[in-house]
Amino acid sequence: MTSRRSQLQEDTYFRVLRLLQDNPDLTQREIAQSLGLSTSGLNYCLKALIAKGWVKVQSFSQSKNKFGYIYVLTPQGLSEKAALMTRFLGRKMQEYEALKAEIKALKSEAGIQKRSTTKKVQA
Repeated sequence: MTSRRSQLQEDTYFRVLRLLQDNPDLTQREIAQSLGLSTSGLNYCLKALIAKGWVKVQSFSQSKNKFGYIYVLTPQGLSEKAALMTRFLGRKMQEYEALKAEIKALKSEAGIQKRSTTKKVQA
């Protein structure tokens, strides 16, 4: 079983890889803003992804990034993104089921009954 910290790191890696796959010419600032990360936190993450060989940086003269870089997922990065997605989805499904159970318990505790989807029509 992995620690909560490593799960959060995996989730961040997955979200960055997912965003880069569709938008390789985003700037670090744009990526960070999109994911709710600090620019320095994203820089740390990108360096880790590059060191792992999952992302490579290429010079690209048509990039909107003033430095002219794009971030490209490597074949290994694409493979790892798929594995991360599977684990991410599994965690999110567990969270969803736990949340549904908690909501059901709270409704029961509060005495809230399921409401009918049909509305009564007043004459």
